[in-house]
Amino acid sequence: MALKLWAASALLANGWAEDVEIRVHPSGDIDQISSGVPWQSGERIGVLIPGIPNIHSHAHQRAMSGLGERAGQSGDSATDSFWTWRKIMYHYLERIQPDHLHRIAAQLYLEMLKSGYTCVGEFQYLHHDVDGKAYDNRAEMSQQCMQAASEVGLGFSALPVLYRYGGFGSADPVPGQKRFLNDAEGFIRIVEALQKDSSQNANTSVGIAPHSLRAVNQELLQQVIDECATDKLAAIHIHIAEQSKEVDDCLAWSQQRPVQWLFNHFDVDQKWCLIHATHMSADETKTMARSGCIAGLCPTTEANLGDGLFNAIDYMETKGRWAIGSDSHISIDPVEELRWLEYGQRLITGKRNLLGSASRVHTGRNLLEGAFRGGAQACGRMIGSIETGYRADFVVLDDQHPRLYGRTQDELLDSWIFSGNQNLVKDVYVGGRKVIEGGHHAEEDSIAQNYRQTLDQLAD
Repeated sequence: MALKLWAASALLANGWAEDVEIRVHPSGDIDQISSGVPWQSGERIGVLIPGIPNIHSHAHQRAMSGLGERAGQSGDSATDSFWTWRKIMYHYLERIQPDHLHRIAAQLYLEMLKSGYTCVGEFQYLHHDVDGKAYDNRAEMSQQCMQAASEVGLGFSALPVLYRYGGFGSADPVPGQKRFLNDAEGFIRIVEALQKDSSQNANTSVGIAPHSLRAVNQELLQQVIDECATDKLAAIHIHIAEQSKEVDDCLAWSQQRPVQWLFNHFDVDQKWCLIHATHMSADETKTMARSGCIAGLCPTTEANLGDGLFNAIDYMETKGRWAIGSDSHISIDPVEELRWLEYGQRLITGKRNLLGSASRVHTGRNLLEGAFRGGAQACGRMIGSIETGYRADFVVLDDQHPRLYGRTQDELLDSWIFSGNQNLVKDVYVGGRKVIEGGHHAEEDSIAQNYRQTLDQLAD
């Protein structure tokens, strides 16, 4: 069914426009945009912006968010780090079954929609059963996430994870990684199954995600890239240089830093999204920025795990592209990710409004537009912009709320990002379908009940 709506103010591809009529094709693509026209018919709304892509998600971690905050779980609170948190996470996921993952993902994806995310890149590495045996349907776990996204109405980029080794130099995996492991043949079967499943769904795409340089070697990754055919993939995502220990281990193995090694051995271009890239030298930062790839930044998770701060100032000054993700889902709020991306830079420099640009003096607007553009590229989809031919993924902000009342255009976006913590997302559309209305989803009660039952089952 075709959609027609009218917005008093809309952030279009070429900037703000007033009195905007948008017609959406039954396929879910934007068909026509007219500005400066009086309302005549169709849905009538206030402030309309593009939906925000969330480019990095581990859905199963939603069920354990907040459970790693007890000091000294490693035996010594002074040594708590990403690596001690990972032990807790491995222990937790030993019990998750396909139906558990489906219900966890549904709750997570509903929360993403309500906060203004309209697409998720699901970096899914939980492939096999609890004994490490492949399911009869090798794509079972990724398909559970894809189906959950379809049911709640969230756009979806499947990023099945290639994981084979336990450390640099093709080290043997540890027992906690047995559910992740694949050879090239098994992994390609997963990718092909997901491509088949998504072929008729315009709200989905499929890429691949070599987990990290710790988890693959050069030969395996090159084989998978060659056999998957890069032109058929939405994107290639990889964790890289997230922790200082990872950098030290990579140097010990190869005498090169992780980002340096990757660029020396692979043709990293606009298809790639490098997740975190927290610890880079000045040369690595410039090389990455100039390549056209995406830096996948997850500030709340990076802060929660003690990873460090991405060098956003130098990266963006070199015209580097970037996007945001909620990763471990300590927070499921694009406002918080964007706010802390800027605040982190303020804290280490003692200065303010560092991530604006010459063409965009309003920090909030500049941050949002970076997340729109980079998120679309990292998901390999026509999203993140209100223009003809793109998906009709929209967010309606509550401009009558006291925090936003009286603000317009860029000042309204600044106020949304940098003041208060209430959720000011009113309505959300994905592919022309209204999935959040007045801050609510039609199935949120049943989804929450299923989620609670799942947590009870995992606790038992």
